[in-house]
Amino acid sequence: MSAVREAHPEAVVEVWAEDEHRVGLKPIERRVWSPVGQRPVAWAHERYQWTYVWGFVEPATGRTWWLILPTVNVLVCNLALAEFAAEMALGRDKRVVLLLDGAGWHTGGQLVVPEGLHLVFQPPRSPELQPAERLWPLTNEPLANRWFATIEALEDVLVQRCRTLAEQTEPIRALTLYHWWPEQQGQAGSPAL
Repeated sequence: MSAVREAHPEAVVEVWAEDEHRVGLKPIERRVWSPVGQRPVAWAHERYQWTYVWGFVEPATGRTWWLILPTVNVLVCNLALAEFAAEMALGRDKRVVLLLDGAGWHTGGQLVVPEGLHLVFQPPRSPELQPAERLWPLTNEPLANRWFATIEALEDVLVQRCRTLAEQTEPIRALTLYHWWPEQQGQAGSPAL
């Protein structure tokens, strides 16, 4: 982060994290309460059709930005990064340092990084370092123990959930802001990413 600030002293620099999560028609099962002596019933019909939630989070503020896309690959990653950069109005005056894992679609030779976006990769096999990983129990909540007839029906519920989460900045901040994460732009003593 400090290297980006030094290279672009005129720009606002934000630090975000991004991850993808697969959900689909294979049910997410959770424990539920039931009266003593009665077994809880949850309808399920396992099918293997998937969609992917792309979650971007700024842990210092709790702001989130979401995409629901049909797959993960380098071309879709290019689309997601371009949409994120456009939505955040990145360029000469605004920069984002984005923490990603080392998935092949994040590092492929065909990856196109938009102007104003600076990618930082976390160490291999270290999901505990990725703040965006902590978003997935929240996105799964309205999907748990439910049966969906189509992937489109599931996506409708997921879209509504992402809209709700986008408004809940303080709980998201509390969940994703690690002690080592830079809290404020330009804060003295912030760790460099």
